[in-house]
Amino acid sequence: MAVQTKPIPRGKSRADAEHPSGDPRFSLIDRTLKRFQYQQDALIEVLHTAQEAFGFLSDDLLVYVAHQLKLPQSWVYGVATFYHFFTLKPQGQHNCIVCMGTACYVKRAAEIVAAVQHEYGIEAGETTADGQLSLSTARCLGSCGLAPVLVLDGEVLPRETPESTLQRVKERLASVTNGSGRAQQAEANG
Repeated sequence: MAVQTKPIPRGKSRADAEHPSGDPRFSLIDRTLKRFQYQQDALIEVLHTAQEAFGFLSDDLLVYVAHQLKLPQSWVYGVATFYHFFTLKPQGQHNCIVCMGTACYVKRAAEIVAAVQHEYGIEAGETTADGQLSLSTARCLGSCGLAPVLVLDGEVLPRETPESTLQRVKERLASVTNGSGRAQQAEANG
């Protein structure tokens, strides 16, 4: 049995052709691949684009990138798991990354992680069941003079304590609840 495929229309490259899945997010990845001429040393840039498009790097996405760059899947997986800014699981609406470098660790970073784990019932590397909060750790965020440091929704927060971290996380989560509550109330009144 022969598999029938649509030919790529004249004037279009393989990067411009529609992805077989029909998912338009692949076109973003394909543009990055084309911009870097499918060079293997563009792996990190391609993975960044893939994560921005999909929110995380699924196994299928890693296989796709490996195939397009003609790299072993183990190499692509190794790069994706080595760098803390790549994630292989869907992330929550809010992200809390706690630095576990030596300076941060000495200044109670492990206690910050433990407090968030206890308060929200998740381990580092997990997301709450409601999808609101993801907790992760990093080997080092490079801000040792500000230890202990965490990144909450992209904002670097210096000299944190377990108590201040819990307060900040609660405020972020409450702003989502209050914001959606206001929107629902406005709809009801509108």
